[in-house]
Amino acid sequence: MLITVSKQGDEGFGSLQAALDSIPRGHKSEVTIRIKPGVYEEKITVGPEAPPILLLGEDSQSTILSWSDNAHTLGPDGEPLGTFRSGTLNVFAENFTAENLTIRNTSGPGTGQAVAAFVDAGRAVFRRVSLLGDQDTLYTGCGKQYYHECYIEGDVDYIFGAATALFDRCHLHNKRSRGYITAASTPEGEPFGYVFLDCRITGGEGVSEVYLGRPWRPHAYVAFIRTQMDASIIGEGWHNWGQPDREQTSRYEEFGSSGPGANPAARAAWSRQLTDKEAAEYRVITVLDGWHPEGY
Repeated sequence: MLITVSKQGDEGFGSLQAALDSIPRGHKSEVTIRIKPGVYEEKITVGPEAPPILLLGEDSQSTILSWSDNAHTLGPDGEPLGTFRSGTLNVFAENFTAENLTIRNTSGPGTGQAVAAFVDAGRAVFRRVSLLGDQDTLYTGCGKQYYHECYIEGDVDYIFGAATALFDRCHLHNKRSRGYITAASTPEGEPFGYVFLDCRITGGEGVSEVYLGRPWRPHAYVAFIRTQMDASIIGEGWHNWGQPDREQTSRYEEFGSSGPGANPAARAAWSRQLTDKEAAEYRVITVLDGWHPEGY
């Protein structure tokens, strides 16, 4: 099934949510929703009953999904939405894919948690997607997720959650000094959490002392493999969130970091530098337990 969404209203649906809602209940085969260029100001939900969905934009510069809720925004019930209801795009269905578009939360800096993409489902794939926000830009809730050549920006905990998520050749951009890139909540016993392969990290002008991560939950797992890091990254690299006991249970790893922010000698003593042999095991098919999304 192919559905078109057009901001001009000259073809298909004028709203992405209307296009999603038009899919017949019980439809099982893949649905491609082609999104023509434009800024779509709407809050979008892909419900748990949805079939495999592909949101296909033209490119991330011209195809933009945008909303501005934050944790303090009042919902229909008059109560604050909270972090988990603040998302612009909210994905609850397995086998979801987004390509060639931007997803942003325009709530702005200092307004609190404001999610751009809330992804609470497994086998989610994002290719060439820009995720724009400040605090809590990307929530990775569960399952296995794959991000390829994506641009992700923020200031505090802007990639957070419990999923096993692999970031392949992505660009992470720090918008504020003394912030944190990741806040993983990896469940105990999971072999992998967040793995960044061949990525790069940049910071805005004057941005400094940014941590690679802090443990949202005790067994947080993050690995940066062959990542270029600019001077925005603090030498210590990792923060214990004021809970020293999490230094014993968190797994923070690096291999082959390069650039001014790569400083193995200064890293927190409770993090690890991987050996060549260990790093060789960090491949897409291994991290994602046999799932091969990069080949699709």
